[in-house]
Amino acid sequence: MVFIISPYPFAVYGDIMIEKITSSPEETIEFAKEIGALLKAGDTVAYTGGLGAGKTTFTRGLAMGLGLPDDVTSPTFALVNEYKGKNITLYHFDMYRIETEFALESTGFFDYLDGRSVIAAEWSENISEFLPENTIYINIERISDDVRKITVKGDDRF
Repeated sequence: MVFIISPYPFAVYGDIMIEKITSSPEETIEFAKEIGALLKAGDTVAYTGGLGAGKTTFTRGLAMGLGLPDDVTSPTFALVNEYKGKNITLYHFDMYRIETEFALESTGFFDYLDGRSVIAAEWSENISEFLPENTIYINIERISDDVRKITVKGDDRF
Protein backbone atom coordinates (compact mmCIF):
# COMPACT_ATOMS: atom_id res chain seq x y z
CA MET A 1 0.00 0.00 0.00
CA VAL A 2 1.10 3.55 -0.67
CA PHE A 3 0.19 6.22 1.87
CA ILE A 4 -0.13 9.71 0.48
CA ILE A 5 -1.23 12.90 2.21
CA SER A 6 -3.01 14.91 -0.43
CA PRO A 7 -6.09 17.09 -0.93
CA TYR A 8 -9.13 15.30 -2.36
CA PRO A 9 -11.61 16.78 -4.85
CA PHE A 10 -14.28 17.12 -2.15
CA ALA A 11 -14.34 17.91 1.56
CA VAL A 12 -13.71 14.88 3.74
CA TYR A 13 -12.84 14.02 7.31
CA GLY A 14 -9.14 13.45 7.78
CA ASP A 15 -6.45 13.78 5.18
CA ILE A 16 -4.99 10.31 4.97
CA MET A 17 -5.26 8.43 1.71
CA ILE A 18 -4.41 4.92 0.54
CA GLU A 19 -4.04 4.10 -3.14
CA LYS A 20 -4.05 0.51 -4.34
CA ILE A 21 -3.96 -0.99 -7.83
CA THR A 22 -5.73 -4.34 -8.10
CA SER A 23 -5.46 -6.66 -11.09
CA SER A 24 -8.52 -8.88 -10.62
CA PRO A 25 -11.89 -8.97 -8.86
CA GLU A 26 -10.30 -11.35 -6.34
CA GLU A 27 -7.56 -8.82 -5.51
CA THR A 28 -10.20 -6.09 -5.17
CA ILE A 29 -12.14 -8.28 -2.73
CA GLU A 30 -8.98 -9.04 -0.72
CA PHE A 31 -8.13 -5.33 -0.43
CA ALA A 32 -11.73 -4.56 0.54
CA LYS A 33 -11.56 -7.25 3.25
CA GLU A 34 -8.60 -5.38 4.76
CA ILE A 35 -10.57 -2.14 4.74
CA GLY A 36 -13.69 -3.87 6.09
CA ALA A 37 -11.72 -5.23 9.04
CA LEU A 38 -10.94 -1.62 10.02
CA LEU A 39 -14.57 -0.48 9.98
CA LYS A 40 -16.72 -0.07 13.06
CA ALA A 41 -20.35 0.64 13.88
CA GLY A 42 -21.24 4.19 12.86
CA ASP A 43 -18.96 4.30 9.81
CA THR A 44 -20.27 5.54 6.48
CA VAL A 45 -18.43 4.51 3.33
CA ALA A 46 -19.10 6.67 0.27
CA TYR A 47 -18.20 5.22 -3.12
CA THR A 48 -17.52 7.05 -6.34
CA GLY A 49 -16.70 5.41 -9.65
CA GLY A 50 -18.36 4.78 -12.98
CA LEU A 51 -20.66 1.98 -14.04
CA GLY A 52 -18.88 -1.34 -13.80
CA ALA A 53 -16.03 0.08 -11.71
CA GLY A 54 -16.42 -2.60 -9.05
CA LYS A 55 -18.32 -0.88 -6.23
CA THR A 56 -20.45 -3.96 -5.49
CA THR A 57 -17.41 -6.23 -5.75
CA PHE A 58 -15.64 -4.00 -3.24
CA THR A 59 -18.68 -4.12 -0.95
CA ARG A 60 -18.55 -7.93 -1.08
CA GLY A 61 -15.03 -7.71 0.36
CA LEU A 62 -16.08 -5.10 2.94
CA ALA A 63 -18.82 -7.46 4.13
CA MET A 64 -16.32 -10.30 4.44
CA GLY A 65 -13.92 -8.05 6.37
CA LEU A 66 -16.78 -7.25 8.76
CA GLY A 67 -17.36 -10.97 9.28
CA LEU A 68 -20.54 -11.02 7.21
CA PRO A 69 -21.51 -13.45 4.42
CA ASP A 70 -20.21 -12.66 0.94
CA ASP A 71 -23.62 -12.93 -0.77
CA VAL A 72 -23.58 -9.20 -1.57
CA THR A 73 -25.59 -8.09 -4.59
CA SER A 74 -26.10 -4.71 -6.20
CA PRO A 75 -28.84 -2.66 -4.54
CA THR A 76 -29.76 -1.06 -7.88
CA PHE A 77 -33.43 -2.05 -7.83
CA ALA A 78 -33.91 -2.34 -4.06
CA LEU A 79 -32.10 0.95 -3.23
CA VAL A 80 -30.76 -0.65 -0.03
CA ASN A 81 -29.66 -4.19 0.83
CA GLU A 82 -29.17 -5.32 4.42
CA TYR A 83 -26.51 -7.79 5.55
CA LYS A 84 -26.84 -8.80 9.19
CA GLY A 85 -24.20 -10.41 11.32
CA LYS A 86 -23.94 -11.31 14.99
CA ASN A 87 -22.13 -8.10 15.87
CA ILE A 88 -22.81 -5.64 13.06
CA THR A 89 -25.12 -4.90 10.14
CA LEU A 90 -24.05 -3.50 6.77
CA TYR A 91 -26.53 -1.39 4.79
CA HIS A 92 -25.59 -1.11 1.12
CA PHE A 93 -27.28 1.79 -0.70
CA ASP A 94 -27.49 2.68 -4.39
CA MET A 95 -27.93 6.44 -4.76
CA TYR A 96 -27.77 6.49 -8.58
CA ARG A 97 -31.34 7.77 -9.00
CA ILE A 98 -31.40 9.97 -5.88
CA GLU A 99 -31.40 13.59 -6.97
CA THR A 100 -33.08 15.54 -4.14
CA GLU A 101 -33.09 15.65 -0.36
CA PHE A 102 -36.72 14.47 -0.44
CA ALA A 103 -35.75 11.44 -2.55
CA LEU A 104 -32.89 10.68 -0.15
CA GLU A 105 -35.20 10.98 2.84
CA SER A 106 -37.69 8.60 1.20
CA THR A 107 -35.00 5.88 1.14
CA GLY A 108 -34.83 6.02 4.93
CA PHE A 109 -31.12 6.89 4.68
CA PHE A 110 -31.12 9.25 7.66
CA ASP A 111 -32.69 6.57 9.87
CA TYR A 112 -29.70 4.31 9.20
CA LEU A 113 -27.24 6.89 10.56
CA ASP A 114 -27.85 5.61 14.09
CA GLY A 115 -24.28 4.62 14.91
CA ARG A 116 -25.11 0.93 15.23
CA SER A 117 -24.23 -0.23 11.71
CA VAL A 118 -21.97 0.42 8.73
CA ILE A 119 -23.36 2.14 5.66
CA ALA A 120 -21.87 1.73 2.18
CA ALA A 121 -23.33 4.11 -0.41
CA GLU A 122 -22.74 3.75 -4.14
CA TRP A 123 -23.01 6.91 -6.27
CA SER A 124 -22.35 8.99 -3.16
CA GLU A 125 -21.65 12.09 -5.22
CA ASN A 126 -25.43 12.39 -5.56
CA ILE A 127 -25.80 12.85 -1.79
CA SER A 128 -22.43 14.40 -0.88
CA GLU A 129 -23.94 17.35 0.99
CA PHE A 130 -25.84 14.99 3.31
CA LEU A 131 -23.02 12.63 4.27
CA PRO A 132 -21.69 12.63 7.85
CA GLU A 133 -18.54 14.61 8.57
CA ASN A 134 -16.46 11.49 9.28
CA THR A 135 -17.37 9.68 6.04
CA ILE A 136 -14.79 7.35 4.51
CA TYR A 137 -14.49 7.99 0.75
CA ILE A 138 -13.56 5.24 -1.70
CA ASN A 139 -13.06 6.00 -5.37
CA ILE A 140 -12.75 3.07 -7.77
CA GLU A 141 -11.33 3.88 -11.18
CA ARG A 142 -11.58 1.29 -13.94
CA ILE A 143 -8.20 1.14 -15.70
CA SER A 144 -8.97 -1.92 -17.85
CA ASP A 145 -11.25 -4.97 -17.78
CA ASP A 146 -9.64 -6.31 -14.58
CA VAL A 147 -7.39 -3.51 -13.31
CA ARG A 148 -8.72 -0.98 -10.80
CA LYS A 149 -7.15 1.99 -9.05
CA ILE A 150 -8.76 2.25 -5.61
CA THR A 151 -8.33 5.33 -3.45
CA VAL A 152 -9.46 5.28 0.19
CA LYS A 153 -9.61 8.51 2.16
CA GLY A 154 -10.60 8.70 5.78
CA ASP A 155 -9.34 9.03 9.33
CA ASP A 156 -6.14 7.67 10.86
CA ARG A 157 -7.23 4.04 10.42
CA PHE A 158 -6.53 4.47 6.73
